[in-house]
Amino acid sequence: MDKNKVMSMNRRIGRRLNSISLPSEILINIVLALFCLMCIIPFIFVIIISFTSSESIRQIGFSFTPVQWSMDAYNFILKLGDQLWRSYYNSILITVIGTVISVLITILYAYALFRKDFKLRGFFMFFCFFTMLFGGGLAPTYYVCKLMLGLSDNYAALVVPMLLNPFNVIIMRTFFQTSVPTELIEASAIDGGGEYYTFFKIIVPISKPGIATIALLNSIAYWNEWFIPLLYVRDAKFFPLQYLLYRMQSQADFLAKNASMIGPEASKMIANLPEHSLRMALVVLVVLPIACAYPFFQRYIISGLTIGSVKG
Repeated sequence: MDKNKVMSMNRRIGRRLNSISLPSEILINIVLALFCLMCIIPFIFVIIISFTSSESIRQIGFSFTPVQWSMDAYNFILKLGDQLWRSYYNSILITVIGTVISVLITILYAYALFRKDFKLRGFFMFFCFFTMLFGGGLAPTYYVCKLMLGLSDNYAALVVPMLLNPFNVIIMRTFFQTSVPTELIEASAIDGGGEYYTFFKIIVPISKPGIATIALLNSIAYWNEWFIPLLYVRDAKFFPLQYLLYRMQSQADFLAKNASMIGPEASKMIANLPEHSLRMALVVLVVLPIACAYPFFQRYIISGLTIGSVKG
């Protein structure tokens, strides 16, 4: 009797849900569409401004419908020639190598903190958390990296300083705690599996959503980094894209602000410098590659966000 009542109640609830599902679905789709437009329109606006002429910006300012289109900003950037493509190569290389090594170190550290049978777990957890609250400062970091480790004018100088992020370690440890049953580790030990076999063959495959999230955070950090090259790199062949574009923008701003101190012919050339559209073109060149890489991580990130909702 109780079972029949439950089934009858479920049918009534199902009918009610079906009766309101279509209007609710339409409303949700409209809200999501508006939210997507709010996210996409600013980037579209940046692309439009990057193709807008300086004369149009002076006349009507920033607009979705400029008076005159122009490729001056991109032509100005392309004058860098081989250096531009070299910097693209450097950024991609640094991002890939740095992300792979950083993710490996992060998940190994987090896995040790996750294991309750690890005797030094408390010490290393405190060591990780303490560095989030107190930093050594720029001067000691510079001394250790450049003078003690020799990180100067090489790829290691762009990769090593960012290899470990304590925040990512804590995120990954929390993911292990909420998503990895300890029974799997015990079963693997009973079957004769060693620590490395358990970690790489059992833990890593079921932790792909968390690993992908950490990989995305690390790749964005490496791709956007320009301050570390400013400290440790002087040779142009090691310039990443962001640092190269930062130098270009700084030089363009300096010339624009000091045009009166230069000769009349040079002043005319500087007056035609696409200052505002150049900034937007630099944004497009920096954001576009990482935006194209995001879809490869998207399904893992969504799985990481929803993994807790399928339990029980």
